[in-house]
Amino acid sequence: MNEWHRKAGSASRAGFDVAIGPREAGWDHTGLYVVTLAPGESRLITGREFEWLVLPLSGRVRVECRSKLVLLLGREGPFAGPTDYAYVPVESTFTITSTAGARVALPHARASESLPFRRIPAEECVVELRGSGNCSRQVNNFATPSVLNAESIIACEVLTPAGNWSSYPPHKHDEHREDRESNLEEIYYFEMRAEGDSPASAQAFGYQRVYGTRDRPINIMAEVHTGDVVLVPHGWHGPSMAPPGYDMYYLNVMAGPAQRREMLARDDPDHAWVRKTWATQKVDPRLPFGGRP
Repeated sequence: MNEWHRKAGSASRAGFDVAIGPREAGWDHTGLYVVTLAPGESRLITGREFEWLVLPLSGRVRVECRSKLVLLLGREGPFAGPTDYAYVPVESTFTITSTAGARVALPHARASESLPFRRIPAEECVVELRGSGNCSRQVNNFATPSVLNAESIIACEVLTPAGNWSSYPPHKHDEHREDRESNLEEIYYFEMRAEGDSPASAQAFGYQRVYGTRDRPINIMAEVHTGDVVLVPHGWHGPSMAPPGYDMYYLNVMAGPAQRREMLARDDPDHAWVRKTWATQKVDPRLPFGGRP
């Protein structure tokens, strides 16, 4: 296993399906926990120097922080459309509790400014249909800079229909270039399903590619399954490939050292021309998942 590809279960610790912080990732800013809660079960999180998002992947949860309580209505699963979620400020201790069982993602990033604890409704998520033809995918911009007021964390969900390619053309954001590229660490968390969520979903798989520059080599060609994580410390990343028959979901979590919180990426110039082909193709009619926008 490549050090940057964490197969399902390999990044777990007691009480968490995924537990990756900057120390575990070997970098400075970005982390992700994923937890499965049985009905009525709770989990206490000590937030320390990070701001956090509480994002239901499936089910609903209550979040208590600083003597305030919010209810997240959640969703049936990540292919069911956007969900409401909570923002938890830096240096907070908070508790998440399920009502009937839930699976919850907890993206986090190093921060210093204490912003209000709050619930963000699903209606504020900006759903974008990106690309066309077999490069069509859906981006749920729930915590990108233009949508969420935060200090450092950037997060979105990408849903790719079976047989399509996303995170394409390959792009990178590992150095600061004014108005052209941001320096951001990135986490990909995957969930896969058979098209139409058939019983074959347990066998569902996809692929993720990451490759480096001459000065900063990295080489990942990972077969990914539900619960897998791919870390992108630097380099070109993409495509994310959903084989025929299998839909792909991934959660992207990003943060970096820049003073301005922005998501700027630069296409690999060898493949950037592919974007021009989209003008003559239609968006995949299977999109959007969940009936929006």
